[in-house]
Amino acid sequence: MDYVRLGKTGLKVSPLCLGCMSFGTPGGPTHPWVIPEDEAQPFFRKAVESGINFFDTANHYNFGDSEKITGKALKTYARRDEIVVATKVGLRMSDGRPNDRGLSRKHIFDQVDQSLDRLGMDYIDLLYIHRLDPDTEHEEMLAALEAVIQAGKVRYVAASSMWAWQFAKLREMQKARGYQPFVAMQNFYNLAYREEEREMMPYCASEGVGVVPWSPIARGFLAGNRPKEGQATNRAATDKMAQGYFGSAQDYAILGRVEKVAAKLGVKPAQVAYAWVLSKSYVTSPIVGATKIGQLEEAIGALDVKLDAASIRLLEGAYKPREVAGHS
Repeated sequence: MDYVRLGKTGLKVSPLCLGCMSFGTPGGPTHPWVIPEDEAQPFFRKAVESGINFFDTANHYNFGDSEKITGKALKTYARRDEIVVATKVGLRMSDGRPNDRGLSRKHIFDQVDQSLDRLGMDYIDLLYIHRLDPDTEHEEMLAALEAVIQAGKVRYVAASSMWAWQFAKLREMQKARGYQPFVAMQNFYNLAYREEEREMMPYCASEGVGVVPWSPIARGFLAGNRPKEGQATNRAATDKMAQGYFGSAQDYAILGRVEKVAAKLGVKPAQVAYAWVLSKSYVTSPIVGATKIGQLEEAIGALDVKLDAASIRLLEGAYKPREVAGHS
């Protein structure tokens, strides 16, 4: 596997990142469709054996269950110095306590320590702010993030979905204060949702910021998990977020083109969707979410799928601007 730099950093990551949101306690409070720890183990083994060294989780995912499973599995299958582990802070960690969410100094400090405990690790390679917190001043948030870096608990900081002007403002504030700026953006990006191409992607390319897209195959929609006719998968049937994002006539038109290109190349639709994201020079490492080992194998196989210019034009031709999503 060929490794790539995460933005301008010297950190080398695999061109695919294993997303660990899929692992937790089935029926849990945030993602009820997840698979349990014993079923998650083969995914980590397959990823490590295939050369994937980049793993993404979050404290919010079933309130820490994903971090626990991720930490235990990586201790079994990988050396700590050979892997890059990302987690996130900001979203709720209970059903109502007043300081159980956000980006206050208290919450960041508390959750970094708790994430380290759940992961069973001494440091976090990459800490994302999961979403912006309207109740915390930027100055407080940025100072807290710099403090956990200086304490040796976090190596790099990054951000997830927001407006490009907000991301640019935060990075300029960090640089003006001598803080380490956000080195990566984890944003919503796939063939069916391309609004990030307007400003966020050009900004990241210009500034040398790594791009680690979430939902690169549209939460499974572009893999065909919710066909117009037929049975939806368990995740598709229970993933309320995906149901809110995808399912328009335009989305199905794009899926039809994905399936057409896949049939022509003799590959799976998911592999075409991954290959399209990977074809973009500004993308560093899309996040692969999987609940079946074959889905992970398809994603790894997508690294060998090359799309010609005509195929890319066909895939992109059905897209029309849509409402911005994913920021909250």
